[in-house]
Amino acid sequence: MKDAPADALTVEPSESAKAQSYHYHVMRRALDKIDAAGERIPLESLATELNMSPAHFQRLFSAWVGVSPKRYQQYLTLEHAKALLAERHTVLETAVAAGLSGTGRLHDLFLRWDAMSPGEYARRGKGLTIRHGWFASPFGEVLAMGTDKGLCGLAFAEECGRVAAWQDMAGRWPAARFEHDPDSIAPWVEAAFEGRGEAALHMIGAPFQIKVWEALLRVPSGHVTTYSDIAHAIGSPRAVRAVGTAVGRNPVSFLIPCHRAMRKSGGLGGYHWGLPVKRAMLAWESARAEA
Repeated sequence: MKDAPADALTVEPSESAKAQSYHYHVMRRALDKIDAAGERIPLESLATELNMSPAHFQRLFSAWVGVSPKRYQQYLTLEHAKALLAERHTVLETAVAAGLSGTGRLHDLFLRWDAMSPGEYARRGKGLTIRHGWFASPFGEVLAMGTDKGLCGLAFAEECGRVAAWQDMAGRWPAARFEHDPDSIAPWVEAAFEGRGEAALHMIGAPFQIKVWEALLRVPSGHVTTYSDIAHAIGSPRAVRAVGTAVGRNPVSFLIPCHRAMRKSGGLGGYHWGLPVKRAMLAWESARAEA
């Protein structure tokens, strides 16, 4: 693993980042309470469990996702994942024809991407300068990395911690040169989470991985697909397990929406940055689609 420079781990998040992190932790605690109860919890009871007034809890979530806590709680349940598969299952071969992908995939975000060649990938980042910084997101702190061409990494640290997030990202391109320069990549990060402007991606992976990630880019916000569908879409219908591995190795989480890939059974499957983050992303997108 590549050791992190001191500034990669010790830079204090902004006040905005702290507020976003607070929102995520409230949601995370709510998710744990819902799971423990095994049934829907009344708004007043859930707010009390979280040491908040019902009014504050309602304002917090309504401001964050645009729907009431009662409705948002429905999106946090495991049953919601199965409902998504039944109601918003996107078959990738028809996604474009149906008008489900494109500029509306992530609100009004325009996504531009450039894939690294196999030869460049084989050099393990040699000759690349990768700039990085910590940013706010609706899902807690995120470590963002980018080259001159676009974002090449988004790592969500709330479940795994800063050290693990850094080691995971930096270890993918061990020959690269890393610079702490959040200002240079900030516009792309802001576009990614605020849905305004252009988010450029630099997809660094093996050819099979990039085919899988390209397929994921065709899954619109608020919809889901299956690992099996992805395998069919890339012309490798028997490679479901390999597809799952490639989905898990996606370095630009959320923008390349690996959280929208599920098992045929309706199970969530895995998620590299923790299942609570995956559930939060699916709930957040469903709520915003409704709002």
